[in-house]
Amino acid sequence: MTTTSPPRLAPLPADQWDERARSMLRGHVRLADRYLSGRPDAPPMPNVLGILGHHTELAAAWLAYNGVLLDQPALDARYRELLILRIARCTGSVYEWAQHVRIGAEYGIDDAQVAAVAHGPADPLWSPVERLLLSAADELLDRHRVTDDTWSGLAAHFDTRQLLEILFVAGSYLCLALVFNSVDLQLDPGMDRAAPTPPQKEERP
Repeated sequence: MTTTSPPRLAPLPADQWDERARSMLRGHVRLADRYLSGRPDAPPMPNVLGILGHHTELAAAWLAYNGVLLDQPALDARYRELLILRIARCTGSVYEWAQHVRIGAEYGIDDAQVAAVAHGPADPLWSPVERLLLSAADELLDRHRVTDDTWSGLAAHFDTRQLLEILFVAGSYLCLALVFNSVDLQLDPGMDRAAPTPPQKEERP
């Protein structure tokens, strides 16, 4: 999956958002007023928000739901970001990969660990818990179910709320990867510097 071709669905520019959509964004995104200000120094609206701008009701529901995973997490943010990076890598979602390489760095995921995501749970760099999380991501993608052994291992480390979040994080960011890939979502300015090696779709037995 690359982002060099023209997008199938272009993000909606900030100056084309109607007042209803603007109110929705202000209710869910901290920098909404800056994105929508129209000022010369306004930061560019992230392309993911521009895509959501085409469907106000869906955007409101998605941003509220995803906000729980990001702002009220039961799962440690570093574990969340490892799951997302593995989903992005396996689905070849360049936008999701680039975005979460940057976010993951905020939670201590360094270049060596980013590189190890490509090798999955077999890479010797991972701790036992990290290996279980990456195994869960692979199993959900490949079998649509976490295996009994992986589930038992996760249950020894995580409580029930965290176990549910592991599943919902993987599923939610798989959903986003499918959307990003299908609309050919382009990288935001500067994102290419965050992901020097774009992910490739992996074929696993």
